[in-house]
Amino acid sequence: MTLKFIPILEIPFIKTTRKQFVEMLQSHIDKQEKSFVVTANPEIVMHAHQSDEYKKCLHKANYITADGIGIVKAAKIIGNPLPERVCGYDIMIDLFHVSNKKNYSIYLLGASQRVLQDTVEVVKKKYPGINVAGHQNGFFDWKDPSVVQNIKKTQPDLVFVALGFPRQEQWISNHLDHFDKGIFIGVGGSFDVFSGNVNRAPEIWRKLNVEWFYRLVKQPSRWRRMLVLPKFAMVILSRKVLKKS
Repeated sequence: MTLKFIPILEIPFIKTTRKQFVEMLQSHIDKQEKSFVVTANPEIVMHAHQSDEYKKCLHKANYITADGIGIVKAAKIIGNPLPERVCGYDIMIDLFHVSNKKNYSIYLLGASQRVLQDTVEVVKKKYPGINVAGHQNGFFDWKDPSVVQNIKKTQPDLVFVALGFPRQEQWISNHLDHFDKGIFIGVGGSFDVFSGNVNRAPEIWRKLNVEWFYRLVKQPSRWRRMLVLPKFAMVILSRKVLKKS
């Protein structure tokens, strides 16, 4: 299958559906191939737009998916549409289902100790076919080699990194060369939602593509972060205008 990538502010997004993408990752696991996955929203793209160092981290990824509806809309504006959102939380859940059937092993990295422990317990209860090879909360010294050593020793099929952006992409980028196999994917606050410590937006909000607004209502302190959305839109629109002129 020929892969297609759509560049948005120099960040290459894979043109795929969620179902196709999960099947692709499963193929990598079965072949014991290593892959680095970024699930990117406009905030991540804008940070990369302003930071060459962070952009280099993203360019080390094998795949970057459209986590936010803003990315899907931007692709449509520039004339290279993406089929749908392929967000980190949904990919994680799909991979849990696959791992349960195929007895894949996983490693969970990130979140607070309480959230992490809750996540491990829910995984074991809902997906008994999954082998939880190891786990580590997000409060560790990056200079401590024990986390990398533990992952190398246990050789999980999937490593879910919930350190939040930009740390999770930086951690994977900085340490990827130490590993021979495994899907490494940044999943942001997904452990919080999966464990039940934070409520995800109801399905109707997600279908209307206003999950971001639900988060803002529930966490008003996020308003500063949301300011990136109009900035992202302005950059996309201005580039389209310049391209036409």
